[in-house]
Amino acid sequence: MRPSNTLRVRTIERQPRISIVIPVFNEEQNVEELVQRLADAVTESAEFIFVDDGSTDGTYARLSALAESDPRLRVIRFRRNFGQTAALSAGIDHARGDIIVPMDGDLQNDPRDIPRLLEKIDEGYDVVSGWRIRRQDPLGKRLPSLLANRLISWISGVHLHDYGCSLKAYRRSVLEDVRLYGEMHRFVPIYASWQGARVTELPVDHHPRTRGRSHYGIERTLKVLLDLVVVKFLASYSTKPIYVFGGFGLLSFFLSFVAFGLMVYFKFWGGKTFIQTPLPLVVTMFFLVGCLSVLLGLVAELGVRTYYESQGKRIYAIRNGEADG
Repeated sequence: MRPSNTLRVRTIERQPRISIVIPVFNEEQNVEELVQRLADAVTESAEFIFVDDGSTDGTYARLSALAESDPRLRVIRFRRNFGQTAALSAGIDHARGDIIVPMDGDLQNDPRDIPRLLEKIDEGYDVVSGWRIRRQDPLGKRLPSLLANRLISWISGVHLHDYGCSLKAYRRSVLEDVRLYGEMHRFVPIYASWQGARVTELPVDHHPRTRGRSHYGIERTLKVLLDLVVVKFLASYSTKPIYVFGGFGLLSFFLSFVAFGLMVYFKFWGGKTFIQTPLPLVVTMFFLVGCLSVLLGLVAELGVRTYYESQGKRIYAIRNGEADG
């Protein structure tokens, strides 16, 4: 992706090792203190990429002023509010570091935890996910999050306590083929683990919000659960969609056969003609649904085959430095 003309780029003497990506939306009261905390906590080669997600207050003006005096600070400005996932995606696209650290811009994440995340990366992990053990949020946000985290861990098989914590550290290699949309940013550790990445989590500090307003609500939990269905489908059936569509089709054929058997039973032994029960319609409906499902699965198989063959995509991943030849 080519950087947009809204990207402020300042020359840095050397390529940074770490790219810290911070989406912000109407955080005018917090960005100056956050930049100071980052500068105090991160002493090695780094860049701070702030993505202004269509703020309507003075967030961008403050960031622009700060960027004039700090060459590590880069600012991307969206034309309108696209959401946290889009902001993270833009920040990752423009990041230059070998390690990418996303975090929130509301001062609830503590920049002093970043060196600890990097230590874990240096131990050989590919993804280090923050775990807010003492989360400073109302019970109305913590309880749905707890249930969602347990459900996500159970379905994905990747057991993390806090998928919703934005503070994480990734090696760039695990993000190269990940495309984010919806609320998918919180599922990156799952994608990475399924591709063979080494994933762990680390307890991090969490502070209550003291300035500004939270932009999260219960509807976000519902969106996360729906996106989880998409993630599971893509993980299990993205290369063999006939298994899910064809499986549903076979189930429909079976139900059609059962309904047909009941229809015959009632005709000869139950004292009811075909028109006295809805079973003929049920037989027809399930049979047609079965046919359509199988055909849809075949069409999906053609699409997958065309995609992989035309784009030269591989259905496997090799860990860097572990292939001969």
